Amino acid sequence: MRIGFLSTRLAGTDGVSLETQKWAEVARRLGHQIYTCAGQLEADAPNPTLIPELHFRDPEAQAIGDLVFGRMERPKGLLSRVQAAADRLQAQILAWLQGSGIDVMVVENALAIPMHVPLGLALARVIEQTGIATIGHHHDFYWERQRFRLNSLPELLLETFPPDLPSIRHVAINSLAQRDLKFFRGLDATVVPNVFDYDTPAPGIDDYNGDFRQAMGFASHDWLFLQPTRVIARKGIDMAFELLRRLREPRARLMISHQAGDEGLAYYRQLLDRAEAMNVEVHYLAGFVEEQRIVRSGRKSYTLWDVYAHADFVTYPTLYEGFGNALLEAIYFRKPVLVNRYSVYVADIAPLGFDFVGVDGWITDESVSEVRRLLDDPGRRQAMVDTNYQLARRYFSYDVLARKLEELL
Repeated sequence: MRIGFLSTRLAGTDGVSLETQKWAEVARRLGHQIYTCAGQLEADAPNPTLIPELHFRDPEAQAIGDLVFGRMERPKGLLSRVQAAADRLQAQILAWLQGSGIDVMVVENALAIPMHVPLGLALARVIEQTGIATIGHHHDFYWERQRFRLNSLPELLLETFPPDLPSIRHVAINSLAQRDLKFFRGLDATVVPNVFDYDTPAPGIDDYNGDFRQAMGFASHDWLFLQPTRVIARKGIDMAFELLRRLREPRARLMISHQAGDEGLAYYRQLLDRAEAMNVEVHYLAGFVEEQRIVRSGRKSYTLWDVYAHADFVTYPTLYEGFGNALLEAIYFRKPVLVNRYSVYVADIAPLGFDFVGVDGWITDESVSEVRRLLDDPGRRQAMVDTNYQLARRYFSYDVLARKLEELL
C-alpha cells in the first residue's frame, strides 16, 4: 500500500520525528511505499511533499494559538479565523492525498496536541469527507500539558484532538494515555510503545570519535555521566547534579547533550548557579553535538551516538515523559542508567523486569551507593546492561512494531 505520514514537522531529533522515521522504515520493510508530508522535512525524506503552512511555527498558526490558549474568553472572530485557515490547509492536504494516491494516512501527533489548531480541524474534515483509512499516532494529548488546558475553544479541541470518526484507528504510546483517551473521549486505542532497532549493533569508538575525550578536555580516567536530554525543567537535571555532588568523586564529569532555550533560558541560568554552588563540573555539549559528523575549519562536531560511546553512565531523572526515547537509547548502547520513576515508566516499563538505579524524585544514600558500585564493579555493570538489552529487544524492538503495524493495517 501507499502509506502517507503527515505531521507539522518531520525533521530533527524530537520524539515525534524519530518515531515516525522508525514507523516508516518498518513499513518499508513490510513492502509498503512511503510518502511524507509536513511543514518541515529532512532532506532525504521519502517521496516528500513540503507544505510550509503545516508547520506549528507558521505565523497564522502561532497567531491563532496565542488567541486560543491562556484565556477562557473567546476573542471576536476567532472561530471564523480558525475555519478559514483550516479551509486553506484542507485543500492542500486533499491535493497531496489524491496526487500521491495515498491508501493509508498516518497522522503523527497533529490530532493529539493542538500545536496547530487549524491543521487539526482540517485533518478531521478531510478524514470525514474522504473516509480515508487513517492511523492517529498520538504521542501526547493536550490535556496532559498545562499550557493547553486553559483555552477559549474547549468544544473544538475536545471534538478534534482527536476526532471520533469511523475510519480512524487510534494509537497511544503508553497505557496511561490509552486509559485517558477512553476516559476523556470514549475512544479505544491500541498501545504501540516507542521502539529501537536492537537487532543492529550499536556503533562504538572508531577512528572519528576516538579523540572525543581529548577534544572535550576529559582525561581517559574520568567518569563521564551523560544527561542525554534538552535543558528544560521537566528533565529533572537538578537530580543529576545532586547525584554527582553526593558521589564526591573528583573524576566525575556531567555532560548535557542537547541545547537550552526550547522553553526559555531561566532554567539553564538556574542550573549554572547550582552547578557552581554544588561544585559539580558540568559540560554543555550543544555546540559540539550535531545530527551528523561534520568538520568545520578543522574542528569536529560529534553526534549523540559518539557521546554515548564514551559515556560511563547515563542519568535520566526526568519528571514526565510520554515514553522515554533516551532510556531506549541508553539500553541500546549498553550503559547503566539512573532513572526517576516517572508515571509511564512505572506503568509500562518497570513491570517488565528492567534493572536500573531507580529514584522517586530525589537522590538517596542507597542510590548513590548503587551508582558507585556500578562504576567500581564491571561484573555487576555488565549483568545490568545485558539484562536490559535482552528485555528491550523482546518488548521494544522493530519486530514488535512490525507485528503491531500489521495488525493496524
